[in-house]
Amino acid sequence: MKEVWVSNSYAKINIGLNVLERLDSGYHNIETGFCFIEWTDRFEITPSSRNSLTMSDEKIPVDDTNLIVKAVNLLEKEAGLKDQFHIKVQKNIPAGAGLGGGSSNAATTLRMINKIANLGLQETELMELGKKLGADVPFFIQGNPGFATGLGTEIEPLNIQPDGWIVTIFPGEPSSTPEAYNFVEPNPEPEFSLRKVLEEEPLEEWEYLIINDLEASVFPRMNIVGNIKDQCYEFGASYASMSGSGSSVFGIFEQDFVAIHAYESFHSLGFSANLSRPNFEPDLGIYKKQIS
Repeated sequence: MKEVWVSNSYAKINIGLNVLERLDSGYHNIETGFCFIEWTDRFEITPSSRNSLTMSDEKIPVDDTNLIVKAVNLLEKEAGLKDQFHIKVQKNIPAGAGLGGGSSNAATTLRMINKIANLGLQETELMELGKKLGADVPFFIQGNPGFATGLGTEIEPLNIQPDGWIVTIFPGEPSSTPEAYNFVEPNPEPEFSLRKVLEEEPLEEWEYLIINDLEASVFPRMNIVGNIKDQCYEFGASYASMSGSGSSVFGIFEQDFVAIHAYESFHSLGFSANLSRPNFEPDLGIYKKQIS
């Protein structure tokens, strides 16, 4: 019998993204709301005589540029990891989509191997390690919706998971994060407090109060992203936006049949899409099974 450990790696969406300041380092001070959606990659990890990684999407490199490999290397360097593993990932979250797939994979790797190898790292320690891999990795380790500030690494848990059906659509081509930020015009004084709107205003008001500053730099270069956002509203979304630096777009719907119609319509148009339930909570459990 062989031990296999399984867990899901979840995608996120950004509800609102204010770019407040461009720093001398080239990074940006931002504020954004992070929520989970039901778009997942599936992880299977088995003890092995050497470290190896298999991805179902063969276009994704499995060398040292992959965040999963970087996470394993970080645990070896910082946490004394000696055990070795074969990691198999069924990849469903599209890459370059603004859904945090790579960061989520890194977080799942840290959480799973910490448990499997009995490294004994606390969640706060895993989050500190995660910061070295990517700005939003700590969010995925924490596993709660939250409000991110600074470079996006300072995340305060905040119950802002929408009470609505979320349809997320990937246009089929990735958006460049560096380009999106390069062409953005920072605004140090947004008209409305994003945090206050997310906490206090009803969903039907979000269209008028919440923006993603990066849309202005992405839409002119990728018309399809703006077109999908418009289609979400045409299908009856209460709120629609690009997620993060794109290229994915999501619409939040109050009624299930309207959301399902939108989801099926985007599918029939040939787009990858996902439908998430209201008040969705990710299952971050790590489960062991025996196989012969």
